[in-house]
Amino acid sequence: MPLPSFIKDRSKANALPMKSKKASSFHEFARNTSDAWDIGDDEDEEFSSSSAQTLNSKVAKATAAQVLENHSKLRAKPERAQSALSDMPTNCKVIKSSSEAQLSRTSEDACVRTPLPKQQSLPLRPVIPLVARISDQNASGAPPMTVREKTRLEKFRQLLSSHNTDLDELRKCSWPGVPREVRPVTWRLLSGYLPANMERRKLTLQRKREEYFGFIQQYYDSRNEEHHQDTYRQIHIDIPRTNPLIPLFQQPLVQEIFERILFIWAIRHPASGYVQGINDLVTPFFVVFLSEYVEEDVENFDVTNLSQDVLRSIEADSFWCMSKLLDGIQDNYTFAQPGIQKKVKALEELVSRIDEQVHNHFRKYEVEYLQFAFRWMNNLLMRELPLRCTIRLWDTYQSEPEGFSHFHLYVCAAFLIKWRKEILDEEDFQGLLMLLQNLPTIHWGNEEIGLLLAEAYRLKYMFADAPNHYRR
Repeated sequence: MPLPSFIKDRSKANALPMKSKKASSFHEFARNTSDAWDIGDDEDEEFSSSSAQTLNSKVAKATAAQVLENHSKLRAKPERAQSALSDMPTNCKVIKSSSEAQLSRTSEDACVRTPLPKQQSLPLRPVIPLVARISDQNASGAPPMTVREKTRLEKFRQLLSSHNTDLDELRKCSWPGVPREVRPVTWRLLSGYLPANMERRKLTLQRKREEYFGFIQQYYDSRNEEHHQDTYRQIHIDIPRTNPLIPLFQQPLVQEIFERILFIWAIRHPASGYVQGINDLVTPFFVVFLSEYVEEDVENFDVTNLSQDVLRSIEADSFWCMSKLLDGIQDNYTFAQPGIQKKVKALEELVSRIDEQVHNHFRKYEVEYLQFAFRWMNNLLMRELPLRCTIRLWDTYQSEPEGFSHFHLYVCAAFLIKWRKEILDEEDFQGLLMLLQNLPTIHWGNEEIGLLLAEAYRLKYMFADAPNHYRR
């Protein structure tokens, strides 16, 4: 995002004093920038048993430790990586940030890739297109599956095909990520939408899909009634802003599906109604359930090629799974959004304990956590990460008890501290807000999300059961 002229003038002239009232400083900043959060922000099966409340901590700790260990091994061999990079053609650039990535797009396309003889011992990593490619890095365009990946996929298939799927075991397997091939059915099970019993699944899907379209017949025409017009108008405004760079979501048919899902949810949940940000929460479910019928990358797929029955199934499943998610975080969206207020305050307290230097840096330049972390809680970091990363993140969230509420707090803390160097390098209010609202994650993939989750689990393990460690 280009830097607003008033910030350039401010940095050159240095005429304005650094200290000013908090409210006026933030409002001045908000008026003069295209604030990223303004872009998109103007049942029967209970998912609970005594064993479902706790994830096997050994599995999660082992996963986190393994990710950190693998990462440290790679970092311990910088000379090999540097040697491999030195063999790259001179007209190829290593993209380090989203802005550089955008500028480098043309030259990168023109770059002729040649074999890197010294890089054979390093793990292969597929190139991710800049427009936030949705698909996993282990989908099309990636190297063939490793033996370990094939073994994991087979393990999932065995679990999913058993007469009664062991949901505890499925959560353990899903924490480090779910293979693309089995993600749709795994997400339906983990969300509590689909029963563990194999024989009941087909009938459950049929009944719930029919129930959803019964809601459509019953409620959707009321969108034109006076007392629902404001809700429908806001949904209608927000949907085109949902992932505007991905062609899939700009298709009229997809936007109509989203309008129905969000309007029906709002009508059925009058305590909160529709709140800006909920529109984002449909997209991961829609993409995952669409991938069940589409082999190629879905971001450019024309959904008119699918049958009406398939589209209805995707729509209904997306509605029910989004509803299950929101059931656990609905206080984020009720009047005054108290859930978000509490979570932002908890994030502030946690960061003050785990990185006092970053916390004091915010205080020095009068940056309030609510000014950047409100969106992190309201949109579950979806505006900060490419959609492919959100999908991977949600594999783990659905494997964790209270993943979208409690564990998300520790992910946000780990995400913030990830940028500590960049944060400490900024020495004014505007610079800090610009950074925090435009973090360079467009190049992120499974590796970065794995490291983020490992660090989040470490923080949870240290602080969740000892809350006095971060309370003043």
